[in-house]
Amino acid sequence: MKNYSMNQIRNVVLLGHGGCGKTTISEAMLYVSGQVKRQGKVDDGNTVSDYDPEEVKRKVSINTSIIPIEWKDHKINILDTPGYFDFVGEVKQAVRAADSAIIVVSAKSGVEVGTEKAWDYAEEAGLPKMIFINGMDDEHANMNQILEDLREKFGKSIAPFQVPFKENGRFAGFVNVVKMEGRRFVNGTVEPCEVPAGMDDEIAPVRNMILEAVAETSEELMEKYFNEEEFTPEEIDKALHSGVLDGSIVPVLCGSAIDTLGVRVLLNSILSYMPSPAEAKSSVEGKNPKTGETETRKVDENEPTSVFVFKTIVDPYIGRLSIFKVCSGVLKADSVLLNGKKDVEEKLSHIYVLKGKEQIEVSQLCAGDIGAVAKLQETMTGDTLSDLKKPIVYPEIEFPESLLMMAVFPKGKGDEDKMSAGLNRLMEEDPTFRVSLNKETLEQIMYGIGDQHLDVIVSKLKAKYKVEVELKAPTIPYRETIKAKVKVQGKHKKQTGGHGQYGDVWMEFEPSGDLNVPYVFEEKIFGGAVPKQYFPAVEKGLQESVKNGVLAGYPVVGLKATLVDGSYHPVDSSEMAFKMATSIAFKEGLKKAKPVILEPIVRVTVTVPDEYMGDVIGDLNKRRGKILGMNPKGKYQVVDAEVPLAEMYKYATDLRSMTQARGSFTMEFDRYEEAPMDVQEKVIEARKKEA
Repeated sequence: MKNYSMNQIRNVVLLGHGGCGKTTISEAMLYVSGQVKRQGKVDDGNTVSDYDPEEVKRKVSINTSIIPIEWKDHKINILDTPGYFDFVGEVKQAVRAADSAIIVVSAKSGVEVGTEKAWDYAEEAGLPKMIFINGMDDEHANMNQILEDLREKFGKSIAPFQVPFKENGRFAGFVNVVKMEGRRFVNGTVEPCEVPAGMDDEIAPVRNMILEAVAETSEELMEKYFNEEEFTPEEIDKALHSGVLDGSIVPVLCGSAIDTLGVRVLLNSILSYMPSPAEAKSSVEGKNPKTGETETRKVDENEPTSVFVFKTIVDPYIGRLSIFKVCSGVLKADSVLLNGKKDVEEKLSHIYVLKGKEQIEVSQLCAGDIGAVAKLQETMTGDTLSDLKKPIVYPEIEFPESLLMMAVFPKGKGDEDKMSAGLNRLMEEDPTFRVSLNKETLEQIMYGIGDQHLDVIVSKLKAKYKVEVELKAPTIPYRETIKAKVKVQGKHKKQTGGHGQYGDVWMEFEPSGDLNVPYVFEEKIFGGAVPKQYFPAVEKGLQESVKNGVLAGYPVVGLKATLVDGSYHPVDSSEMAFKMATSIAFKEGLKKAKPVILEPIVRVTVTVPDEYMGDVIGDLNKRRGKILGMNPKGKYQVVDAEVPLAEMYKYATDLRSMTQARGSFTMEFDRYEEAPMDVQEKVIEARKKEA
């Protein structure tokens, strides 16, 4: 692959609902540009984009793939993203590297939740957008309805550039509304034709949409529009290009990728309307790692070199592959750059351009281009590599929090280390996946975006790292405490040959009022009933005892223990004996002091569109939640609630199905609270069964 200058590059992310045809479009682009001899199909598992065994098996994209298309002396880096919401991390990575977005809409299904999310991601990142309505050959395709829905959802910026027409019931071509010329599909390519008769009523409103959009780009054009003067083709083209760049115009094109219909027009439109890296962003901002001060780099080949690693692929055989975008300067093979975040130097021996799983070695990449490098020692997703003398660190990618949690256990005996190593590798690859050890329950807890996300992780562990695991609901970290004050004796007396054992304590147990601390220990001994040297032994006995409560063996919190009296033996008393005596007093005392089970309560913030409010609040009430407040936020409502953690493990999945994936939530631990009696009984019963 030859070297391309910055002005010859376009970085375009394909976004859209799952199954709308993004991978088929990238495959059609490869085919029409002559880079593959045969167009692959998702169902046949032979596309360039979906090469991961999991993708082939499931027939859906799981990872973002980079597909460089060489077209008319330009290079278009297509970032093909997954449409399923569980793999949103991959989408965020691709959006960060892109300079523009094509939102794919299925002609059959129309505007879906994934379409809305795609729009939001592109808006958030400030990317110029284009919409491609795919699958126009479907008998149920209704472009007019889709245009209406797009305008209703996304406003006046929607500008259809084409009006399709059919011949003998089949999608045969379109009218280019910008140029007011007909185009017919012949053997996959487009040829000029007359505008079919009887289409005036269909074309007029669409042409009007375009002229309105053009008029809105400047006061001069607005005046011409109101005076009913014709725009020149140059004025239209210039206005459309600048309108696409500033987001005031979103062109809508149509076609059928499976038959490559409209794909050449799409490629030409990318070159005409989508920005080069320098046009998209003239400079990028970061921090100097040495001084902490903000600095900017021009997106320019003459600037000091800096690259941002936006994705990592980990292969058990090849090792780590870091995928990056060159933000400034020219990156050459054998460069040594500084990872400013970790303050280490990295040598980039060989640099590659990726085409799906294929690695094409290149000698250099200029500002704005996308490439990959293998075997970096310390660099991970979100790191910046830059010139040793002119270091810079760019902001990291913001990923959504993973809130679906499951405990993970190896199926095979002795596979713990193998499982941990595999999980760590998968975390390097996927920043939305994390694992942590719960020190109390000693369970490894996996966090993911949704069920499908964790399911893919389990499959990858088996396929890549040869370890089978099972997932279970994590153990809830309940606590125990007391509600009453009691005074009890604990006596440990044992006579054997030689020295015996003697320890005797009288203790008062009562609630301390602070559930964040296991216990508070005091002594009120008068007259040396228990010598001072045994006080630490009493506290040690207490310290060990609070690890297991008397109801279900959960740790005890909020306890105040006061040593008030006791007795000792000059020969038989020892630290061990007083420790044992304290343990006896603890068990006796807690049974009498009205022990209760406490459950963890989390603070939950749910953000949902208005229409789902009733369902969400009803569901939180069913989960024993307490609604604290509701606040409007744009077109969403934000619900604040407190809910027992035990009711929240599957909430990520349930909220998604309840709101068609439009809702989101955050959750953080708040406090412990006494559980209702029926819950306490269930917890005690469950612990007995476990024992």
